[in-house]
Amino acid sequence: MTSRTIAVFGASKTQPGEAYYEEARLCGRLLAGSGYRVATGGYAGTMEAVSMGAREAQGEVLGVTAPTVFLDRSIANPYLTDEQPETSLTSRIGSLVEHTDGAIALWGSLGTAAELVVAWNVSYVSQFSTVRRKPLIAVGEPWASLIPHLESTLDTEAGLVTLADDVQIAVELLNTTLTQG
Repeated sequence: MTSRTIAVFGASKTQPGEAYYEEARLCGRLLAGSGYRVATGGYAGTMEAVSMGAREAQGEVLGVTAPTVFLDRSIANPYLTDEQPETSLTSRIGSLVEHTDGAIALWGSLGTAAELVVAWNVSYVSQFSTVRRKPLIAVGEPWASLIPHLESTLDTEAGLVTLADDVQIAVELLNTTLTQG
């Protein structure tokens, strides 16, 4: 099994049985099945679904939580194999971006967008340092319309975020990128 860790960003409010939840669960299974350790925000919704899927494939799951930020989320999801509490939202996002080998953004809300944009910015500024650029893949909507819009209106390099229609394609792209680099 590889020691690479992949962050997965996504909504906290998806529920079991919903399409986004089941897609996140499949994402976790595919990542763990490919030998990756999975890292999520550690709580409910997409984070729980990814964690569950990874554990179903006997994978390891790191939950980067923020108990002092999310007072309504008293405990992490039960599928984590390791929990890393952070003291702020920015340190939580920073840890998910900095200490992983790549990231996948699933459907989500403002928090997911913040995680994606931080990972995107780290990728962009890597050209000014010795930091290795990491694969960043965004799955489905709203990313399929938002990413091209931001690429064309912001001062960034096109292609830093790879778009994928579904999680199976996202994991295949991740595998290809990481085996080449």
